[in-house]
Amino acid sequence: MSEVRIAAEPRTEFGKGAARRTRRAGKVPAVLYGHGTDPQHISLPGHDLMLALKTPNVLLTIEGLAGGAELALPKDVQRDPVKGFLEHVDLLLVKRGEKVVVDLPVNVVGDVVPGGRLAQAVVEISVEAEATHIPESVDLDITGLEIDSQVLAKDLKLPSGTTLVADEEILIVQITDATVSAEAAAEAPEAPAEGAAAEGEGESAAE
Repeated sequence: MSEVRIAAEPRTEFGKGAARRTRRAGKVPAVLYGHGTDPQHISLPGHDLMLALKTPNVLLTIEGLAGGAELALPKDVQRDPVKGFLEHVDLLLVKRGEKVVVDLPVNVVGDVVPGGRLAQAVVEISVEAEATHIPESVDLDITGLEIDSQVLAKDLKLPSGTTLVADEEILIVQITDATVSAEAAAEAPEAPAEGAAAEGEGESAAE
């Protein structure tokens, strides 16, 4: 897994105004918590953090803290809903060898059989993994899966060192019959045009 070093600065001002000033300076307000310690309010360099967060479950080495560098995982990332810039990040303290629960993307590989269509019901799955060895994704190879096949969470081949936390019976993907759905769409009755309906109603009224 990826491990990124990032420099933190203590944050002593709070509130919306202080947060806006922090972001204008190119930094992102953050809170570091966990292991029964008091939350630490810090700011992180916005560009470096944005690049780091492109990797799912990236492990961050937070430097510049009063007690020395700490390892942390992003747990809650808030972005501006319109412009997409980082507004705030919650970071969970972790230690090497510690087990943590994370959501891994389900990466579907392979081709659907001729006449089939892939329906993916779940795009992430919860697993437990060692904090410093979190895989980037769970690969699911659909090569050779026949029409009407289903893959449940218990059928996934998880990366070494991870265990399933999610419900074993959760549906991940299924292969449907593409020709059936196409035929159903073709056989669907067409709605009468508004003009035709009005004309028919007028004729009935005239009779």
